[in-house]
Amino acid sequence: MLGNSRIGAIVFFVAELKRTLAFYRDTLGLAVSEVEGHDGPYALGQVGEVVLVFIVQKAKAGDTPVVVFGLDGGIDDYADELARKGVEIVVPVTETPDGGLSVDFVDPDRNGLSLYQPAGKPRRT
Repeated sequence: MLGNSRIGAIVFFVAELKRTLAFYRDTLGLAVSEVEGHDGPYALGQVGEVVLVFIVQKAKAGDTPVVVFGLDGGIDDYADELARKGVEIVVPVTETPDGGLSVDFVDPDRNGLSLYQPAGKPRRT
């Protein structure tokens, strides 16, 4: 049924919108902006064709999905930069079952995020 689909949007429930905006915009460098909705403010961002939606709503860690950002190389550089910015790395750079590499970390609301680099790509840029 979903074999020909693509991820269109990923929704995060967050405790504080301003803190979330600062993390995704300033720490991760994504274009994220606040939007006024009929139920109050929320935020939108985009990575490639995937829309990121951030809604202020009470939730516990694990209530929203892990988002995986694909890399063409340099995963060690990205992991080092995240650590320098004070981001909590949950799983350091590790080989994935398909021979690629990933690093798992969390945002301020403990939503799980991951970077993935396919096998054969350089670990440093």
